[in-house]
Amino acid sequence: MNTPFEAARAGGPSVRIGALVPLTRPGWVEAGRHLLAGLELAVDEVNGSGGVPGGPLELVVRDTAADPSKAAAAVEELAGLGVAALAGEYHSVVARAAASRADALGVPYLCSSAVLDTLTERPTDRVARLAPAQSHGWRVYGDFLLGAGHRRVAVATQPSVYWASGTRLLRDHLAPRGGTVTEFDMSALSPAALCDALADHGATALLLLLGHPDTAVPVARALRRDPRLSGLTIGAPAGQPEFAEWAAALGADGCGIPFLRYLPERLGPLGARVEAALRARLDETPPSFVAFEGYDTIAVLADVLRGAGTEPAGTAGPWARVDVEGTRGRIRFTRTPGIGVLQWAWPPVQVVDRDPARPDRFRVLHTG
Repeated sequence: MNTPFEAARAGGPSVRIGALVPLTRPGWVEAGRHLLAGLELAVDEVNGSGGVPGGPLELVVRDTAADPSKAAAAVEELAGLGVAALAGEYHSVVARAAASRADALGVPYLCSSAVLDTLTERPTDRVARLAPAQSHGWRVYGDFLLGAGHRRVAVATQPSVYWASGTRLLRDHLAPRGGTVTEFDMSALSPAALCDALADHGATALLLLLGHPDTAVPVARALRRDPRLSGLTIGAPAGQPEFAEWAAALGADGCGIPFLRYLPERLGPLGARVEAALRARLDETPPSFVAFEGYDTIAVLADVLRGAGTEPAGTAGPWARVDVEGTRGRIRFTRTPGIGVLQWAWPPVQVVDRDPARPDRFRVLHTG
């Protein structure tokens, strides 16, 4: 029985790739738009150079709206349409639902941007991921906090598997080094009540582990405007300040808030060319790292589709032979301890913030 990759090489009007993207609320719409822009740009370039064996690539896009059940239903539908592979998704909990369903249906899935360590209930050869696992990226962020002298850290959080995992990772990383992490549950506190609690707590850093923009923006605004907290460092490891929507909502209050970004300090020739094309497509400067993840996703899938069926039995499927020049470095997949899917280990990781002197410019504060 042929795999979807092998069947795609048999020929037809096009080779379909199912794209899972958050394009409506409560999904992070701006991240979804950037992810889709990267996917579409790469598809256009692959088709402009002749496509893949079996025909040109065709994206079949489905909006997940940050809903795991909607994503699982989309996977079912796309599998029924005979897609060669699935790609995309930004929200970790949604990607986990999509990955589990894709694995059960035997459809290859390359996760573009979600970071939650456990994407599937069991180890699988059908799923691979480009983004760094949360355990890797958030430890880098923990090192940044320690290097900046923060030992008493607080987090403003809300119920979520993703935020709970991030809190646990930070606590486990900081505790052996003399650090503490205190949680404030924003489902029970107003922004003003959080400010009151922090004024009495003594934390030197407060991390926003909150959805964007409805929850994170008013909390960030309240923190910035409370004179009692003028010396408090505000952080957002999940990357909310990366996007123009954040800057538009908060202005100067949104600057100087460190977050994780998955880009190198300097792009190579391919990355620079893609960045210019993404700027034109998005009409924004600069495109987010999520757009680069989308582009790299299609670069990998095109490489796999060109070489499908060449792997010997017993290998980790088509991902094992991937060796592709991506926009952010050479992409290869390996088995990584504690990660049940094939993983690029690792994309470049930075901690950056928006420069208060120039809010359209990002400052690199730490690399890992």
